[in-house]
Amino acid sequence: MTISDAVMPIGRLASRTGLAVSAIRYYETQGLVSPSRGPGGQRRFRRSDIRRLSFVLIAQKFGFTISRIRDLLATLPDERAPDEDDWTRIAEMFRADLDARIETLTKLRDNLDSCIGCGCLSLKKCALYNPGDRARRGGEGPRYLMGDRPIPVGAAAPDV
Repeated sequence: MTISDAVMPIGRLASRTGLAVSAIRYYETQGLVSPSRGPGGQRRFRRSDIRRLSFVLIAQKFGFTISRIRDLLATLPDERAPDEDDWTRIAEMFRADLDARIETLTKLRDNLDSCIGCGCLSLKKCALYNPGDRARRGGEGPRYLMGDRPIPVGAAAPDV
């Protein structure tokens, strides 16, 4: 493989990924790709940047933040193109995040019609599951959806 085969200009990368050139530049400013510079300062991207940017698109589709995507991609080697073992490792981290999201979405789906510890106390059930808004002691937000358990009637609310 010659050096011209190993790198490509931004226009070719845009064509290979389906991204606009401006999007690739944005991802560069966010540290998701790091092109080298050719004669005259033109960006030169590695072939492996096609996969990196494809991963970015998939991760964004699943709701991952640029910051989290950057953290995941930071585990890949800079000195060489990522190999199968590298992508397997990053996929395991990605999978762990997705599993946590699936668990949260399942809780939301299963508890959407009951008290979720949000403090609104608008359902009659809330008087049983969250009397006096005791869930608030755990912090802000829908405490039961976030993993807190309802405090049994007669038990003292935990101090946070």
